[in-house]
Amino acid sequence: MDKKKILIVDDEEAVRKVIAEALGNQEFTLLTANNGEEGLSLSLKEHPDLILLDILMPKVDGMIMLQKLRKDEWGKKVPVIILTNVNPNSSYVINSVLQNEPAYYLVKADVKLEGIVDKVKEVLKISD
Repeated sequence: MDKKKILIVDDEEAVRKVIAEALGNQEFTLLTANNGEEGLSLSLKEHPDLILLDILMPKVDGMIMLQKLRKDEWGKKVPVIILTNVNPNSSYVINSVLQNEPAYYLVKADVKLEGIVDKVKEVLKISD
């Protein structure tokens, strides 16, 4: 079976490392980017099976990256899980989410590592 490719886009190295470690145990091919600009270019080049995306990042934030990604033919279909500490009740976030249809919106402070791994497996339709 081919390994599923996952891109983690987060400006905090510690967050990328912890998530990569948790997912690494699941035998995925992992790619990382530390801002939306890098994330977008890596996405369009590598075509990952799933993207884990933070919102607040330097250069290009996650919502702008997602909007640009959705303009691409391949990018329209790739599942994206937003993983952030941004309050999902702000009108900016609500409008962006409605327009760009991420698979899930997870708040870092409210979700455990296993929960992230479970959502990734659910979206990629991987059973234990």
